Amino acid sequence: MPAKRSPARRPTMKDIAQRAGVSESAVSFALNDRPGVSEITRDRVRRVAEQLGWRPSTAARQLSGEGAATVGLVLARPADTLGVDSFFLQLISGIQEVLAERHLGLLFQVVEDVDDECAVYRRWWAEHRVDGVLVVDPRTDDARPDLLDELGLPAVVIGGAPDARHPGLSTVWADDAGAMAAVVDELSALGHRRIVHIAGLPGLAHTERRIRTLRAEADRRGLAEVRSVTTDYSDAEGAAVTRRVLQGGVLESEIPAGGTVEDGVVEGGSRPTALIYDNDVMAVAGVAAATELGFSVPGDVSVVAWEDSALCRMVKPWLSALSRDTVEFGRTAAKELTSLLDGGPARAVRVPVPRLISRESTGPCRA
Repeated sequence: MPAKRSPARRPTMKDIAQRAGVSESAVSFALNDRPGVSEITRDRVRRVAEQLGWRPSTAARQLSGEGAATVGLVLARPADTLGVDSFFLQLISGIQEVLAERHLGLLFQVVEDVDDECAVYRRWWAEHRVDGVLVVDPRTDDARPDLLDELGLPAVVIGGAPDARHPGLSTVWADDAGAMAAVVDELSALGHRRIVHIAGLPGLAHTERRIRTLRAEADRRGLAEVRSVTTDYSDAEGAAVTRRVLQGGVLESEIPAGGTVEDGVVEGGSRPTALIYDNDVMAVAGVAAATELGFSVPGDVSVVAWEDSALCRMVKPWLSALSRDTVEFGRTAAKELTSLLDGGPARAVRVPVPRLISRESTGPCRA
C-alpha cells in the first residue's frame, strides 16, 4: 500500500519572522497593521508573507474578534430549478468578484422554505460562521428582516423595495414596475389586447409588483383580457402553462368571468396574442410548446422574456427580452455588504431599470 501523504504544511508567523529577520511580535504588528514597527519593516514582512503564501487563520480571526471573513447566501427555492436559471449564476458571479477582491469567502446553502432559511441564519449567527448575509427573493410577508434586525447581522436585501421599518438593512433594487410598464407599452403599440403574464413564484415581492403593474397598465389602457399565472420558474411549468393558455384555457386560479372548470383547465378563455415570461428559460420552453401546437411566433403570438441571456439568442426566432447587467447587480450588492462590514451606513441603492430589447419574437397583432 502506498504511504499516506502528509498534508502540506501552512506557513506560520514564525516562518515569516525567520525569513524577514525580525521577531514574531514584529510580524504580528506588521500584518495586523498595528503601530510598533517601522514602515520599512512592515513592507519587508508583507513581502515575505506574500512570497510564502501566508494567509490569516479564520479560526484565529474569530477568536480575536475580527470576524469569519465569510458572508452567507441562502436560497429558498426548488433546487431543481437553479441549474437552468441564468439570473442567479450571473448574480453570484458578480458577488464573487467583489468578495474575491476582499479575500472574503461565500457560504452558500439551498433550503426548502423561508422558515428553514431563518433557522440557518440563527445557526450561522450563533456559530460566528458569517460576518454578514445577502438576502434574495424578498417576500410580500417576510419574516427575515425582523430576524436579521434582532440578530444584528449585517445584511443586504437584493431585489426588495426600500423599507423604512428596517433602517439597519441595505437594499439593492430594480424598478420592476417600470420594466413591466415598458413591456406593456411596446405590446400595446403593436396592437396586442390579450396578454398573459407567465409569472414566477407567488409571494415573491418582485412577482407581486409585476402582477400589480400589469393590471394597472391594462386598466389604464382598457385591456380587459390581461392576466397573470404564477409558476415555479421551471421550463416544465412554462411549457405547460403556455399549452393551456394557447388552447383557450387558463389555470383554475385565474378563472375569467363566465368560465367553467374541467380537469384543472378553464374553458372559455380567449387565446392571448402576446405572452410575457418571468425568465428566459420559461420563454424558450414556451416558444417550443407554441410551435408544437402549430402556432407561429410572432405571427400568431408574440413572446417577451424578462431576463435577457445567450439563451434568448440561441433559439429561432430570437427572443425580445428585458436586459440588465445582472453581474453588476451582484457586484453592487456585494459592495454594499462590504461597506456595512467596514462600518458604513445602510443604504437603498437603485440599479438601472431593465431595458426592453425588441427582437424577432414580437410583432404586430394579426388577430
